[in-house]
Amino acid sequence: MTSVLAPVDGAAIGLGAVPDPVFSAGMVGPGAAIDPPREPGKAVAPIAGRILKLHPHAYVIVGDDGRGVLVHLGIDTVQLKGEGFELLAAEGDRVNAGQPVVAWDPAVVEAGGRSPVCPVVALDARAEAVTVIAEGPVHVGDELFQWA
Repeated sequence: MTSVLAPVDGAAIGLGAVPDPVFSAGMVGPGAAIDPPREPGKAVAPIAGRILKLHPHAYVIVGDDGRGVLVHLGIDTVQLKGEGFELLAAEGDRVNAGQPVVAWDPAVVEAGGRSPVCPVVALDARAEAVTVIAEGPVHVGDELFQWA
């Protein structure tokens, strides 16, 4: 069982409520999302592992068990070309769960015409293997979902 932690503060919502059809239909994988407060913060590693991919707006961490978790900071945020984001780690770094990976400002994302909602997805997982734990308010490090 892998416990996936909330990478940002906010309100936990189902992936079906994400304003992007690829995430809301579960095409990327199962998981949950967080609607963050519109203030600067740090997005952290939801699991311990190695940073496989790192962009200012998204990152994938792969645990020692080979399971990968995607954190996407907002919707269509690649179009912001890094504005409102600062990398705090590097691709290939080993991180502990809860370790900061990206500093970001959801208000800048929203001002750029994008949704700051953050999908957190279990990559290559079956939907029935993921149990969402959190509903409503969550803080960084709270358990968001379990991956059996």
